[in-house]
Amino acid sequence: MSQNPPNLRPDLAPKARFDEPRREGQPTIGMVSLGCPKALVDSERILTRLRAEGYAISADYAGADAVIVNTCGFLDSAKAESLEAIGEALRENGRVIVTGCLGAEPDYITGAHPKVLAVTGPHQYEQVLDAVHGAVPARPDPFIDLLPASAVSLTPRHYSYLKISEGCNHKCKFCIIPDMRGLLQSRPAHAVLREAEKLVQAGVRELLVISQDTSAYGVDRKHDASPWKGGEVRSHITDLARELGSLGAWVRLHYVYPYPHVRNLIPLMAEGLVLPYLDIPFQHADPGVLRRMARPAAAAKTLDEIAAWRRDCPDITLRSTFIVGYPGETEAEFQTLLDWMYEAQLDRVGCFQYENVAGARSNALPDHVPAEVKQERWDRFMEKAQAISEAKLAAKLGRTVQVIVDEVDAEGATCRTMADAPEIDGNLFIDAGFEGLKPGDILPVTVEEAGEYDLWGSRA
Repeated sequence: MSQNPPNLRPDLAPKARFDEPRREGQPTIGMVSLGCPKALVDSERILTRLRAEGYAISADYAGADAVIVNTCGFLDSAKAESLEAIGEALRENGRVIVTGCLGAEPDYITGAHPKVLAVTGPHQYEQVLDAVHGAVPARPDPFIDLLPASAVSLTPRHYSYLKISEGCNHKCKFCIIPDMRGLLQSRPAHAVLREAEKLVQAGVRELLVISQDTSAYGVDRKHDASPWKGGEVRSHITDLARELGSLGAWVRLHYVYPYPHVRNLIPLMAEGLVLPYLDIPFQHADPGVLRRMARPAAAAKTLDEIAAWRRDCPDITLRSTFIVGYPGETEAEFQTLLDWMYEAQLDRVGCFQYENVAGARSNALPDHVPAEVKQERWDRFMEKAQAISEAKLAAKLGRTVQVIVDEVDAEGATCRTMADAPEIDGNLFIDAGFEGLKPGDILPVTVEEAGEYDLWGSRA
């Protein structure tokens, strides 16, 4: 077991897991899935379609007839990582199809790797399938392959990401997601609920709701109603969350912008329908920086909202991500962020150092911050966040909390509390009396030890 690292990049999905056998002679596709949980869901959808057509899924390059690389283009460092992954797939396998966010820049990819078989953009499932068919023709067994028992999941069996919309209507200067993935496109409420219901029936114990802007869900559909269970449900995040909470699984909300109507979610958390957890991308707290980002500049009002959320649901956990070293950020503006952090007392925090991204409007802003200053501010920010996290966790000593088991090995059980999302937050470890536990079990644990990011405890 390992403790949660303090500098974990907050935009990454879990490592994809493959555990399906293949039959002799079955055409096989490998998948490298990079970037965020939303990209992981895209990978799952592609592989589900391919499996239904008779393809097996390979966990390594050598066993694959071709490899799909689902790329990330959110930051220049992510683009470099994507190009490196494409190069590795070409060296190890030779037959590579590229998709995902970086696929929106095909010349950028083919300029570095001209031997790729095809390049498609984000959520262009049909084009990916066409490229696979051209490279590796399908040979399905109609008695086995054409009716898969369930969708392909690249996460552990007990939790799953549930993508409720695609795209974003915000015009943040540092972000190119609307250019890559388009404006907000919400799924109908009944389609989301039907998928969630099937996941729970298949054994999923935790649903992680994701999108680019979860609180804006349904705005593009004018919050239309869908038939569901003999009634109707609106395409609105409050209504959707209430229905998801009735399915019997943990429901965790990610990427929630702090619009005023978010306060209507808090009673659902207090009632236990939805986990008392909000993942909110505040990005900064200084009004001048927020204006340069083209984001709402109301940090003081946000503190009032946070106080109201905690009043109505005292156990709520707040996670956020921030950017330090944004162009023009002064020492005074950075200090405003640190002061706001102290006031807000957020439970979980991730932080990026600002990077230019090709196509982002922030590139043209004046007064870019030197790399050494960005690093120094990142270090100070993380020191502040770590101290807050350590104090928050120490306050849980002696309490009994509900946990979900992620992994069990010879050393113990690695679990998460309701306050911890997979990969990006902390863990709770059970070092003794863990015999008989298995991934997906939910049980009460008494907290006996606290660290900077993780907890240790015993079965209550």
